[in-house]
Amino acid sequence: MSIQAVLAPVFAQVLLTFALLIMMGRRRFAEVGAGRVRVGDIALGERNWPPRVQAAANAFSNQFELPVLFYALVPLALLTRKADLLFVVLAWAFVATRLVHAGVFVTSNHVPTRFRAYMAGVLVLFVLWAVFAVRILLAPALP
Repeated sequence: MSIQAVLAPVFAQVLLTFALLIMMGRRRFAEVGAGRVRVGDIALGERNWPPRVQAAANAFSNQFELPVLFYALVPLALLTRKADLLFVVLAWAFVATRLVHAGVFVTSNHVPTRFRAYMAGVLVLFVLWAVFAVRILLAPALP
């Protein structure tokens, strides 16, 4: 598989992270600018942000949890030449679950739907790691 094909889902995941960062910033500035939130109220924590702002912040923060395992796997798969079509399809599936998860988080925040998207991502990422591990551990030893 080409490097571009393997890295395309990574670029999409990074783009999602930046998009959520921008959304969070815009929502925060809007609340402060409208006078609904005073800087002193949020200077030491995020408890005083309105739910809509906190949802964007949580969605952004979430991009540094489960996706870390994705970011760790991609270079390993590239380095060991184990990134094939199955890997790329599963990588895109993982990113799709993250998009759905973040989308639910910043809109309806319907927890059961958000949880299903999260668990789908966990499952896809687990399969990615399991396939990679099996391919590495069962590969013939190099001389």
